[in-house]
Amino acid sequence: METVGNVVVVIGAVFMLFGVVGIFRFENFYLRLLVSSKVDTVGALTLIIGLAIRHGISYFSAKLILLIVIMLILNPLVAHMIAATAYESKYKLEGKQAEAEDII
Repeated sequence: METVGNVVVVIGAVFMLFGVVGIFRFENFYLRLLVSSKVDTVGALTLIIGLAIRHGISYFSAKLILLIVIMLILNPLVAHMIAATAYESKYKLEGKQAEAEDII
């Protein structure tokens, strides 16, 4: 089980690495927010699941599963709150997105 757990942890690290590249690739604030929230959710959850597999059935694994539940509830809510606040405050976009909005 330890080998399977290590493989899942590496998969989670690869998800996070691709996500960091995606964050730097996009110029729009809202796209960066989307990518960062997805990377945080998928990558961190995969890492935590890998750790739970490595440790087997234990009190530590129960705490990790509780952490997974909390992350599944809070990550989308926090990303939505950040996006909604930026939109309501008329956050100034930079780059190509701002140029496109100036034309319209």
